[in-house]
Amino acid sequence: MTLIELHDNSPLALTQLIMFRMPSDNRLSRMLHVLIHIDRHDGPVTSEVLARMLNTNPVVVRRTMGGLRVQGYVESEKGHGGGWVLARKLAQITLLDVYQALGEPPIFALGLADDHPRCLVEQAVNHGLAEALSDAKQRLLSRFAQISVADLARDLEGRLKK
Repeated sequence: MTLIELHDNSPLALTQLIMFRMPSDNRLSRMLHVLIHIDRHDGPVTSEVLARMLNTNPVVVRRTMGGLRVQGYVESEKGHGGGWVLARKLAQITLLDVYQALGEPPIFALGLADDHPRCLVEQAVNHGLAEALSDAKQRLLSRFAQISVADLARDLEGRLKK
């Protein structure tokens, strides 16, 4: 079977690869950062303070923190003197918990090709990649489940002592 036959009798024998940088989703990192700041702060922390810290808009903070609130990791207090407070201790919140509260954003920017779904080469490549990506995702999520936000806060404490 020739390359052209493998590609559904397409007139193109080779597919040109275009490399580009996918924008990263840094919500997990940012929310872990926020949780540690809230823990270290005396009293509630407003969305405005968090937004300045994250260089974003308070509405974005409230929207992103909403998933953490729904899962019971934070609470919001309204009115004068209100803001965000922890609803659980950092030791009771894992990286996996926060990842899931954020709606499980994509972990990898890699994707599978679907230009020629009947192409046997594409099928073999996609099968191998899908298995490898699935395995890598499960390993990463398993590791996320082993790390608490308190572990990160302890690392911070060690850095502050240096």
